[in-house]
Amino acid sequence: MNPYVPILAIGAIGLGFGLFSIIAAAVTGPKRYNRAKADAYECGIEPSPQATGGGRFPVKYFLTAMLFIIFDIEIVFLYPWAVAFDQLGIFGLVEMALFIGTVFVAFAYVWRRGGLEWD
Repeated sequence: MNPYVPILAIGAIGLGFGLFSIIAAAVTGPKRYNRAKADAYECGIEPSPQATGGGRFPVKYFLTAMLFIIFDIEIVFLYPWAVAFDQLGIFGLVEMALFIGTVFVAFAYVWRRGGLEWD
């Protein structure tokens, strides 16, 4: 049996579920739209007016997003290492210590510069 058949089957199930959800929402959903439903929703507060260009986000927003991506990627690299730890031996331990040390230096730098404080 081809080893890719389960992956293709899960992909087909996911695609089928997505298509089914879109079609079911279009068929069963309400057809009457009004101005209140078309307005933006901001947690129960009246939407704030935005500039014609869509408004500007503060730079801290993007810095926080980049920090999240950095630490998320760290976890992505830590998981396979934890699974294959027995096979890697001392070499894998040293390499991961260097990797975590590098990420910690970046974290300490951002922390010291005030990148984690939201004004």
